[in-house]
Amino acid sequence: VVTRDDVEESLQATCQYTKEKEQLLKDLRSRMEETDQQLSAKQSERDYWLEYKNMGNKTYANKIKNLEEDIKEVKDDLHRATEYYRKALKAVKEENDRLVELYTKKSKEQVSESAVRYLDKSSIREIEENEWLKEEVKVYQKKVRDLKASIQLLEEENINLVTKLIDGKLRNLKV
Repeated sequence: VVTRDDVEESLQATCQYTKEKEQLLKDLRSRMEETDQQLSAKQSERDYWLEYKNMGNKTYANKIKNLEEDIKEVKDDLHRATEYYRKALKAVKEENDRLVELYTKKSKEQVSESAVRYLDKSSIREIEENEWLKEEVKVYQKKVRDLKASIQLLEEENINLVTKLIDGKLRNLKV
């Protein structure tokens, strides 16, 4: 036997249960909406950072490429400048060597001239005679060379004549 009170109580419990379930459902829906909002916020944030990453990669890739090109240009410029300065340094060294040699030669001449100024007459005369003798030696050396060449020609001519004479005697013997 079920009494009215039991039915009312059961209805109230069912209503209460339904209300609780509806409230729970509302809470779940509001939580789902909040979670969806958070999810879309996080999704948009993720999309933003992915786009930033991709754009940053492209931007940084271009920057890196430009910097690498700049580095290559700087290296090429450095190489060209190094070669230029190496050649310039070599030319300057050669010029300095030439100037030092010229200066040394002039200094030697000036030293000898200044030394000659302070010499007595007999020493000056000896120097002049020494220069004259050097010139004479050159002349005699040239004459010696000429005479040696003449001697060689005469020897060759004598050898040819002796050869002809011997050939002639050999022919006479054969006859």
